[in-house]
Formats: sequence, structure tokens, C-alpha cells
Amino acid sequence: MRKLVTKLLMFAVFTAFLLSQAGCTFIFQKGRRVDVEKISKLKSEVDNLKDEMSEMERAKRELEDRLKREISDKEVKVEMLEKGLVITFVSEVLFDSGKAELKEDSLAKLGKVAGVLQTTVLEMNVGIEGHTDNDPIKYSGWKSNWELSSHRALSVLHYLVDQEGVDPERLSATGYGEFKPVAGNDSKQGKQKNRRVEIVILPKTIKEGR
Repeated sequence: MRKLVTKLLMFAVFTAFLLSQAGCTFIFQKGRRVDVEKISKLKSEVDNLKDEMSEMERAKRELEDRLKREISDKEVKVEMLEKGLVITFVSEVLFDSGKAELKEDSLAKLGKVAGVLQTTVLEMNVGIEGHTDNDPIKYSGWKSNWELSSHRALSVLHYLVDQEGVDPERLSATGYGEFKPVAGNDSKQGKQKNRRVEIVILPKTIKEGR
């Protein structure tokens, strides 16, 4: 996301330079008004992105403060990525092995996230992603890791809606199974990193542009 903002700013600066070199006649040349309109629209998009970045940076700081203990215990990670502001929960923090029902002691932790969703980024949509390692399902009764990851994402979604009052129109849930790993599955540590739930706060401008 930072790369996109940088590119837009660089383009805006470049186009502003061209305008300054061309002078006022550039605006009134036949057929060039559309260029000026495009530049104006681009500037507006850049301003919107800067505002969203400011909101998301503030949300990141608030989440880091609210989840200070969980982050210190390596249960949760908060980071700004290309797709948005991502809050990553280690699956074991939220669920028992092979289960999709939220642990009782996980609810307060999700409530800390909901507090930010309901204030600082109230106008932004949120994607909830479930992920697993590549161990095949053997004993838990799920057809595959897709089902398990999907139900886990939905459990988080339903909690945010039913218990925290988050507008359901803002939320979506996706299960990726083992197919979007963030580490190798050839070690215990790697598998643990891959078993996760990501709550992704989505930038409005990027979302609308897709």
C-alpha cells in the first residue's frame, strides 16, 4: 500500500511539473482539458489515500497499545501490508486443535480489535481470512483444511457481528486452507505461523479501484 501511495505522489509531482512548464496555455489547448481533469482526479485520489493512511496508522498504534501483552507473548502481530492493516492471530490463541469454536479466553482479545473497528476505522471494510498448515485432516471430521479455515473465519465474523455489533455489511470471511503459507511447513515453527486468522482492515480507495 505504501508503494501505491508513493507511485501516485510521484506521478502527481511529475504531472504538476509538466503543467508548470506548459504554463496556463496548457489548460486551454484544445483536447487537453481531459488531461487536467485526470490530474485533478488523481490529486483527489492521492489526498484520499493520504487521509486513509493517516487513519490506518492511528489504528495501528491503537491496536499495538491495546494488544501490547498479546504482541509481547507472540500471540498476535499487527503490521501494515500491501493489502491493508493486518492483525494476525495464531490459531491456537483462538481455537483448540481441529476446532472452529472460539475459546472463551479469546473473546476479550477479539474485543480489543473490535473496539478499534468501531471507532478509528469505522468507515472501512474488514476481511477475515482463515489459514492452516498443510497437515491433512484426519480426526476432526472436516472434509479438508478449506472447510476448517472457512469455519474459523466465519466464527470470528459472527463474534464481531453478534457480540461486538460490527456492521455485517463491512465484513467478509474467506478460508484459504493451506494454500497461502507465510512460512515453510517443514518445521513445527513454520506450521504454527501458517495456522492463523488474519483480520484485514481494507483501504477504501484501493478496494473501490479493484
